[in-house]
Amino acid sequence: MLSVLLTSFLASFATASPLPTSASPRWTSDTYDVLILGGGVAGVMAAQQLHEAGIDNYLIVEARDELGGRMHSYKLDNYTVEVGCNWVQGTQTGNGPINPIYSLALKHKLVTTTNNWEDLQFYDEKGHTDFKDAVCKREEAYGALITGAGEIICREYLDLNARSGYSLMGHRIKDKYDWASEYYHFDWEWAQAPEQSSWIATSFNNNFTFDASRGGFSDENLLSVDQKGFKHILQDEAATFLKASNVLLSSTVKDINYSDSGVSVKLESGDELKAKYALVTFSVGVLQHPEDVKFEPAFPAWKQEAIDGMKMGTYTKIFLQWEEKFWDDNEMGLYADPYRRGYYPVWQSLDHERFFPGSGMYVFPKAGDESERVENLSDEQVLEEVMGVLKNMYPGKDIPRPKNMHFNRWYNDKLTRGAFSNWPASFYVEHQDNLRAHVNNLYFAGEHTSFEFYGYLQGAYLEGQKAGKAIASCVNGKGCVKSTGGDFHNKNEYFPQWYNVQEVHK
Repeated sequence: MLSVLLTSFLASFATASPLPTSASPRWTSDTYDVLILGGGVAGVMAAQQLHEAGIDNYLIVEARDELGGRMHSYKLDNYTVEVGCNWVQGTQTGNGPINPIYSLALKHKLVTTTNNWEDLQFYDEKGHTDFKDAVCKREEAYGALITGAGEIICREYLDLNARSGYSLMGHRIKDKYDWASEYYHFDWEWAQAPEQSSWIATSFNNNFTFDASRGGFSDENLLSVDQKGFKHILQDEAATFLKASNVLLSSTVKDINYSDSGVSVKLESGDELKAKYALVTFSVGVLQHPEDVKFEPAFPAWKQEAIDGMKMGTYTKIFLQWEEKFWDDNEMGLYADPYRRGYYPVWQSLDHERFFPGSGMYVFPKAGDESERVENLSDEQVLEEVMGVLKNMYPGKDIPRPKNMHFNRWYNDKLTRGAFSNWPASFYVEHQDNLRAHVNNLYFAGEHTSFEFYGYLQGAYLEGQKAGKAIASCVNGKGCVKSTGGDFHNKNEYFPQWYNVQEVHK
């Protein structure tokens, strides 16, 4: 029976089809060269680097029943929707740098469409209204915020949070329409409010992805509507080099013991895996919850400070489906609640000719503290709140209960503890360097370890590649990069891009 399973599994790789979605056989090895803990983008790209370096004695250990990590889809009725990553954010401008996620999307023929975020209908507690001017002014304020960061970099001032940046640039909130408009331009992108976000890092992150004139990719965003799921581009890529013996699915890590001579990993099942090196690709949210995964010995103070210093944002998409559409024909809606900032402000119609016409699907994305609040409510409580807002938006309309509802509780999920990382004002480049730095034979990678692209898939992709190359060099005896953890460097020497970006603002 085992030989039949192996033949079938290897045959799937020969045709470069996606990896199977059931648990892999429990292959054993006395000692692996490398354990890759987590089968998301960072883990798969690190594995590819090992493979290209001639190292195949490694194992990806993934808790879910498929590779993909936070590239996670769900079948709602007859439609595949993305409860996790949904956009290719930044593509390519001319012959400039190309987003590696866009490269994967092109290579594996991801079905995408553009999303017109300016096709907006406006609402408040009395129904249809018009606060387009407020939205435009907050868009201008966001642009000023991004550009204004160059001034404090040039003057070598200390970083501030983005709320202070807005205020110093003369853009203060006046009413509920400003609140909703700011949320649309800021919170919806960063999964946290301006008060929780670094002014400088937000600006860099924006430029490195969206501004071609500052070394970024492009300001284009492509929405995945692929019915195989966004994750299939990663799974298809993995299928070009992974062997059956390289993947262990449905296996949750509970304890990690590490030293400068090796790493031992204990699973929930009780099985133990050993390796010379291990790469941890867990989210920073998981690393901040020692009850989820125990590390022995405890991290040194400089490492723990970096882990706890970075923030994990929460981004929750609430999918509802009705028998038929009752809402406006716009792609997007923006609701200004009179009492609470971030109370169901953004609405996106998926029952649209560019997405899933006739689907009856409406999605309500939430971010930040409001997401965490909602995820702690029951489904019925969330539905009651949503229906209350809809009745405000469409007064006098008889709105039936939806036939389907689904949302992921990312904040409470022990495998993620949030959606993606966000850089706070109190977090310095040295902290970020310490976040990436290895401890003995334990390495780290993920979107949260990326200086340029924290929070984005391309960050996970590039960080996975870097970690894979570094570990491969160690395994192949070509030299191990000395950990710089705990050391503080001159920013201009260690992160020259920190100061080079100032040139475009002069």
